[in-house]
Amino acid sequence: MWRWRLLLLTCSVLLLFRGAACPAQETTFRNPILPHAADPWVIRHTDGFYYYCSSSREEIALTRSKTLTGLAAGERQIIRPRRPAGPDSRQVWAPELHFLDGAWYVYFAASDGDNANHRMHVLENRSADPFAGTFTEKGRIAAPDDDLWAIDGSVLEHDGKRYFVWSRALGENLDPQVLCIARMTNPWTLENPTVEISRPTHRWERRGDPDVNEGPQALSHAGRTFLVYSASGSWTDDYCLGLLSLKPGGNPLNAANWNKSPEPVFQSANGVFGPGHCCFTKSPDGTEDWILYHAAREKGSGWDRNVRMQRFEWATDGTPQFGEPQSIERSLQKPSGE
Repeated sequence: MWRWRLLLLTCSVLLLFRGAACPAQETTFRNPILPHAADPWVIRHTDGFYYYCSSSREEIALTRSKTLTGLAAGERQIIRPRRPAGPDSRQVWAPELHFLDGAWYVYFAASDGDNANHRMHVLENRSADPFAGTFTEKGRIAAPDDDLWAIDGSVLEHDGKRYFVWSRALGENLDPQVLCIARMTNPWTLENPTVEISRPTHRWERRGDPDVNEGPQALSHAGRTFLVYSASGSWTDDYCLGLLSLKPGGNPLNAANWNKSPEPVFQSANGVFGPGHCCFTKSPDGTEDWILYHAAREKGSGWDRNVRMQRFEWATDGTPQFGEPQSIERSLQKPSGE
């Protein structure tokens, strides 16, 4: 009997020691990944870091992390402090960080405090490390023939050429908001013409006032090019994502070459309300595609939002398949390679 007791005691000690030396790794996560945030922009750079660009209290900041699920606890640095006054000192919205031609650029919308004066602006940092060096003002970015209200600028690269896409408002009441595109001659300069490629026409794009198309985000796969955009009022539970598909071989500056999907590709479901303003990135090992988006914290909470993420797939014709937003009560598998 004493031999069995000794064997059981030895096994128990070994199991305790093994558990202490090799704690179990958490393989799942739950949304939201950023509890107080909106307009997510995350990229994974060649240095292995994910960079999250955000604005808060009129400041622009970068956060970096080796994992997507670790962004909330990542290293954070303010790269553009609040300005006391000026045309780009207030209402700083939706900054995006891009690495172009060996330098870092941040595109952001800002005004002087009057929403009617919103325009797109650019910062530049020529350091290899965006946490080093200094982000300097490059000024406004707009085509020479275009001095209209502008927000949510982003970069589309297609067939060896670079384009700027953004949301522009027409009319005295900034209604409707439409999507536009122009060719980039360098990371801070656009050339004529400005081309409108989408305006709110479907009922699901016209809930709330004004009618809205905004937040265009480029997505490429298997030789195809897409723009995923946000539609309807961002303060409503009807905020959702639409899809523009570029005709194979088509010129992005020809509006007729863009085909709009007749229904939203991502919309409220499973207790998630107003999912929109997304970005896309890869898992750490590069094998998975992930969408990050913001949604209302709860039904009817409007601009009180947080940031969530989930994996998405591709259809056989190369189009993205986002499925439905997953409930915050559901545990999701972490990105491959975390």
